[in-house]
Amino acid sequence: MTGRLNSAQPYALGAFRMVVGLLFACHGAVALLGVLGGADGNGGTVEAGAWPQWYAALIELVCGSLVLLGLGTRAAAFLSSGAMAYAYFKVHQPEALWPIDNSGEGAALYCWAMFLLVFTGSGAFGLDRLFARRSPAQEQQTADQAAVAV
Repeated sequence: MTGRLNSAQPYALGAFRMVVGLLFACHGAVALLGVLGGADGNGGTVEAGAWPQWYAALIELVCGSLVLLGLGTRAAAFLSSGAMAYAYFKVHQPEALWPIDNSGEGAALYCWAMFLLVFTGSGAFGLDRLFARRSPAQEQQTADQAAVAV
């Protein structure tokens, strides 16, 4: 049973990455583009350049999309995790100690989910894996191994 679970791990991780990336990108799309109801619930957007809301929304949209695609996953997840840690400690935590009291559950969960992806990478279905397979260094290594075999 454990062997089957372990062999499915990259696929579960890939699905986890895609869901987290999609949901994170949706937060940015709401605030920047006014889609999905908008930042104020009426289709409005965050004012361009407003600190920190506009920058947080930009990170959410861009990094969430990158995480969704599995492209530059570790770097995008690192930046996203830091942005959510900032959001939690500067926006939510001053209101109350516990996330359930300060409405910071989302920021805390995104922070830790993205932090996990920093260490695990994209898993299956990510563009990172596609490009890693075709890197010049690996092609050269394969060519070297073929030359040695001949």
